[in-house]
Amino acid sequence: MSPALRQKFVVGNWKMYTNAAEARQLAKAVVDGMGAEERVSVTLCPPFPYLALVGEILKGSGVALGAQNVYPEKEGAFTGEVSPTMLLDLGCKYVILGHSERRHKLGESDAFINQKVRVALADGLDVILCVGETLEQRKNNQTEALLDQQLTLGLAGVSADTLTRLSLAYEPVWAIGNLEHHATPQQAQDAHAVIRRRFGQIFGEKSAQELAIEYGGSVKPDNAAALFCRDGVDGALIGGASLHADQFLAIVRAAISTSLTQENSAKTAA
Repeated sequence: MSPALRQKFVVGNWKMYTNAAEARQLAKAVVDGMGAEERVSVTLCPPFPYLALVGEILKGSGVALGAQNVYPEKEGAFTGEVSPTMLLDLGCKYVILGHSERRHKLGESDAFINQKVRVALADGLDVILCVGETLEQRKNNQTEALLDQQLTLGLAGVSADTLTRLSLAYEPVWAIGNLEHHATPQQAQDAHAVIRRRFGQIFGEKSAQELAIEYGGSVKPDNAAALFCRDGVDGALIGGASLHADQFLAIVRAAISTSLTQENSAKTAA
């Protein structure tokens, strides 16, 4: 599939921020700002306590609801955890899994993340699987090996029938919320190419070309367009900027503009 035919995908990960009033205001501002726009897929992932509240605001709009995590069981004695069934019941379409903060701060392993991926997909959620290396791993030229490991282990046993509900997010850990280190558009493009190539080795070239890969690592309005125009960069997983409706919507507009440019280029080439 041509990059021009892969819909751009912009996801707001609110992490452990907002209160009820802020969540309501932010969600409403995004919905109002989006209007009837459908050229870019947009998702908001608020903290668990505000999923229902935000879900009500998003209902009937073009903005989807996502969760930041899930536990790989339908129900049971798992105090403090949330099941895929519960997320679906609240209207969630997406769930973020394997985020670097859960890997590095909460100690989640590739095997545990893989359990979540398989169960979430089997139960009907769309999964955004995050992969990415630390600064030390990049300096030691381990980026490709690390991405290979996270993909191989994280996608083990995933059914080919569910791949249309899977996307990947490349998030270099060293670039998330970092004022000193930023991934350049070329670095993002190179990493996305590694991910797509490895995905193709696992699931076949057709699936690899259909796969959406977002970039996550301090995406802002002033660098979004430069990232989106790169081959293989199909959108963004946004942290801090998603907490400000004007910044988030500016990034969405950059995605829309890039999509239109790529579509026109594809038509001209045809």
